[in-house]
Amino acid sequence: MISTSTSYQLIMKDLQKSLERTGSNPIVARDTKYYLENIGKVKTVDEFVGNHRLYSYAMKASGLEDMIYAKAFMKKVLNEGIDNNESFANRLSDKRYKEFATVFNFARYGELATTFTAAKQGTVDNYIRQSLEKNAGEDDQGVRLALYFARKASEIKNPFDILADPALLQVVQTALGIPKEASLGSIDAQAAMIKHRLDIETLKDPKQVDRFLKRFTILWDAQNNAATSPVLTLFTGASPSSGLGAELLVSLQNIKRGGI
Repeated sequence: MISTSTSYQLIMKDLQKSLERTGSNPIVARDTKYYLENIGKVKTVDEFVGNHRLYSYAMKASGLEDMIYAKAFMKKVLNEGIDNNESFANRLSDKRYKEFATVFNFARYGELATTFTAAKQGTVDNYIRQSLEKNAGEDDQGVRLALYFARKASEIKNPFDILADPALLQVVQTALGIPKEASLGSIDAQAAMIKHRLDIETLKDPKQVDRFLKRFTILWDAQNNAATSPVLTLFTGASPSSGLGAELLVSLQNIKRGGI
């Protein structure tokens, strides 16, 4: 079985080619063709949500696949838009809804909402990236988490952005060795712990993000995929069942020397 670390690096080594392969998948290509040919014809929120094929494509592109069924909820998001601070999308803690209402801004632009690049090619690009991540996750959930973190890292402004996103939090907890039990503490205490262990500003630097995710994928392998060398318990305090191997420890030491 190929390791999480290796799988992630293979995808990221030439991300554009990885995306092109995903986009050329017959099912993805068919759905994308239909979307591009028809999204510009949609003039209202009811038309948009009523066309299941277009609506579900857009929802998947925005990472909202699990909310496709909630059509009344999404209509409220779209009808109220984002211009009023008290609008539904602006009051929701999950930023994905505000982002969705920004891309498909019927409240502001009316029948022109689907004519902009963000609603057309921008949505297609997001759909293909989401498909890449989902496909990777079918083989290895750790790879999907790493790809997601890589995509979202530059948007993280503070520890609370991490705490509000379960996927980001799982990556950070794994990479920094924060036990899941820490989530039982207060939000402020969790934020302070993350702030102490992670310089958020480094997440604006792709090289630093790559180094951080190398550490994550190595530790993910250690906890989920690899066998432990008993010798390592002398250095890490890990039990044999924790799955930390000698080769992984060497990799971690190399990353640590690199500045994480």
